[in-house]
Amino acid sequence: MKNYYIKSALNYTGGKHKLLPQLFQQFPQPDTFNRFIDLFAGGGVVSVNVANEFFSSLFKEDGEIVVNDSEYHVIDFLEFLSQSKIEEILEKIYFYINKYGLSNTEKFGYAPYYIGDKKDVSAYNKEKYKILREDYNKHQNKQDENILFYLLIVFGFNNQIRFNSKGEYNLPVGKRDFNSQMKNKLIEFQKILSSHKFSFKKEDFRNVTDIKKGDFIYADPPYRISTATYNENNGWTLKDDLDLFDYLDKVDSIGAKFAMSNVIAHKGQYNKELIEWSKKYENKSPLRLTFNYNNSNYQSRAKKSETIEVLIKNY
Repeated sequence: MKNYYIKSALNYTGGKHKLLPQLFQQFPQPDTFNRFIDLFAGGGVVSVNVANEFFSSLFKEDGEIVVNDSEYHVIDFLEFLSQSKIEEILEKIYFYINKYGLSNTEKFGYAPYYIGDKKDVSAYNKEKYKILREDYNKHQNKQDENILFYLLIVFGFNNQIRFNSKGEYNLPVGKRDFNSQMKNKLIEFQKILSSHKFSFKKEDFRNVTDIKKGDFIYADPPYRISTATYNENNGWTLKDDLDLFDYLDKVDSIGAKFAMSNVIAHKGQYNKELIEWSKKYENKSPLRLTFNYNNSNYQSRAKKSETIEVLIKNY
């Protein structure tokens, strides 16, 4: 296994970058599947690293990777990266940074922009960011909406992604900007996306039905008992959990492989339905992962502050 893994260009809530070494140790051997389906791809970090590790020239260059997520803004952005040249992407990023008058610490450092905290450019960018956000929500630059979407994330609060009930991006300005670290992550991430065989879907997982033997499905759904941003306002319910369990049972009956990350304990809460369902795959998935990336017995009693993250698989 590699000692280095590529980070997503998006700081996506629930991203699995730190867990990749342990996840990949548990993934099936590359010669046992032909297609990898990232059912809840999020920021794409698992898909990109699967391409780089499992479907590299060392194994199989013709392996297909399906990147799926119901958050279509993210999928549109990932597909845009895969089909674009990095030089053109960067050119447009700098064009819009200049157009909206946003800070550019990569070029000028923090001194021209900070007010108070030397590493906080939020006060400088606040009003400029609001104009960018308003233009994006009004679709003022349709041809470059993926660039504006990315800039909203980069300049937004904690680099998060959130839309209101009207479909409007509604996060406030953040402390950082398109610095050299963000630029390097984008370049490295885009290089893999543009050089491997990816296909993109914007489906609810229940509508990803073209599963066949020889596929390997990785599911990293919203965690029902967590308090993450993506799970606000009951964004993922018990019915969703139960439908996903049924979906994975059907995957198993077809003869395809699956692995699912999930949380069975969080701050004194337990996902009892997940615990019960997972018992049928107990003999095939003896290892569990916790939030601090150590192995854990998922049946152990969690402390009130403890989160136990598990990996359930059918092989």
